[in-house]
Amino acid sequence: MLMRVSVIVPLYNKASSVKRALDSIAAQTFEDFEVIVVDDGSTDGSGRCVTAHPDKRIRAVRQSNAGPGAARNRGIAEARGDLLAFLDADDEWMPEYLERSVRLLDQYGTGVAAATSGYLEFPKGTSSEAMWRKRGLEEGIQQVTPSTPAVKLVYMLAYMSPCSTIARATVVRRWGRFYDKNRCVYAEDAILWLKVLLNETVSFQLRPLACFHREASALSGNYAGARPIEPFLLEPNEVAAACPVALLRLLRQFYSIRACKTASVLGYWGEWQAARPLFRQFVGIGDWRLPYFTSALIGCTPFAGVLGRLLEATRSEGNG
Repeated sequence: MLMRVSVIVPLYNKASSVKRALDSIAAQTFEDFEVIVVDDGSTDGSGRCVTAHPDKRIRAVRQSNAGPGAARNRGIAEARGDLLAFLDADDEWMPEYLERSVRLLDQYGTGVAAATSGYLEFPKGTSSEAMWRKRGLEEGIQQVTPSTPAVKLVYMLAYMSPCSTIARATVVRRWGRFYDKNRCVYAEDAILWLKVLLNETVSFQLRPLACFHREASALSGNYAGARPIEPFLLEPNEVAAACPVALLRLLRQFYSIRACKTASVLGYWGEWQAARPLFRQFVGIGDWRLPYFTSALIGCTPFAGVLGRLLEATRSEGNG
């Protein structure tokens, strides 16, 4: 049976929070949807929490652990809706999330590929809207052009979280779905959304309609080391092959900014030998005006880790 929306929930060891996520889906004011929970090899009884939920629109499929990208892709393969929505098992939606998002896509028509919304960040419950407005994001239909500043493209991609984005199923399938190699657990959505931004028109609404529980995420909060390198930097040609020729220069600048930031973070954590080839591959002398260029140069030297430790010590003393 066809329906408007397929909601896909990747699940791995979230027994303490998955009921909250499912309750928020069941409470949506828009009701024409199915829920596909992909249990990605959970070992903590998460699957039992799903099967015990009273909402009959929720169904579970189970697979061996392969990572969140593979779990979302399994959900996409199972989906029957013409719109796809994604919610992580430790986050939740406000009751009108689906209604407002579907209404926007219906209003704009098939020329708009996706609608993405603002969010509240927990445990503080603060809205992200002011931050994104300060970074230059605007309400309404957005289309990337050759005149789009590379920094704005960086922020647009950062804004498009799966949990606050609803997209047409044909668009998601057209651009290759989520990155699922090597059980990727960081930025597995970025290649997909970057292709969408470069090739499609999207709608941004900055009003918070989702709740991100950073305190419940294994990849949020204070880090004890550098995060993994983003998949689009590991396989840059995948996006380049899908990029319109007129936007290739913008994409190269995007890569430079992201490589500089990643090299800076790697250097901060003493991993300057990993930072150096990243900088050499993506950054040129002409990029010196772009953000993070100077810190990336430092991050490519053995001194970066020393400076990082000094900064950590200074912060510790300040918090003591």
